[in-house]
Amino acid sequence: MSVGKRIYLKREMPDPALVEQFKTVPASNTADVMGRSCAMNPRIHLVSSPKAQMMAGPAFTVKCRAGDNLALHAALNLCQEGDVLVVSNEEDNTRALMGEVMMAYLYLQKKVAGIVLDGPIRDIDEIGKWDFPVYCTGTTPGGPYKEGPGELNVPIACGGISVNPGDIILADPDGVIVIPRKDAAVVLEDAKKFQAADEGKLEKTRQGTINRDWVTKTLEAKEFEIVDDVYRP
Repeated sequence: MSVGKRIYLKREMPDPALVEQFKTVPASNTADVMGRSCAMNPRIHLVSSPKAQMMAGPAFTVKCRAGDNLALHAALNLCQEGDVLVVSNEEDNTRALMGEVMMAYLYLQKKVAGIVLDGPIRDIDEIGKWDFPVYCTGTTPGGPYKEGPGELNVPIACGGISVNPGDIILADPDGVIVIPRKDAAVVLEDAKKFQAADEGKLEKTRQGTINRDWVTKTLEAKEFEIVDDVYRP
C-alpha cells in the first residue's frame, strides 16, 4: 500500500442519534467537559451564513499536501450526506483549496453537513451568503495545485487538534471542536449537565443573586497578594 496516497472507503461511524443530540448543546459547553483541549485554533472560523446555529456530523478526513487539492476532489466524489469534511493542509495559507464550483457541489449535490478547512478558500462574495457551514482560515484568489499526494479517511491534524475518521465534529459561531467517536456518549451526558448548570448561573447573574465567593477562595489558595495601595515603581 502506498503511504501518502491511500483512500480508505470505510469509517467507523458514530451513532446518528448522538450526532443529532449534540446540536442542542453549545460547542463551548461541550468543550468545557472535555478538559478544554478539543477546540481548533480560532484561525479556522465561520465565513458563511448558515441559518442553523449548530453544525454536527461525522468527520470525513482529507489529508492534503500544502496548496494541493487533488485529494479534496477525491473526497467530493466519495463523501456522504451528513458528513463534515475536515481538511488538513499543512497550515498553508497561500492557496485556496476550494471555490464556488467545488463548494456548490458539496452543498447542493452531496448535501454534506459542512466543511472545516485548515486553509483559505475563494469566491467568498458568493459563498459568504450561503446557508451552508463553511469554516476556514480566510480567503485568497490564488488557486491550488492538483498533483497530490494526499489521503482520505486517515488520522489528520486540523487547527492543531487530532481528528480521526468518524469523530464527531461540532461547530457553532464560536468555532469548531472535535469529539472522539468512542467518547461521544459520555461527553454528551456530561455536556448536557454542564449546560443546565451554566443556564442556572446565567439566570442567577441576571437576577443579581450569583455567588462569586469562589473567586476570593481561589485567589487565597493560589497565594495571591492583595495590596491596599497604589502601585509605585
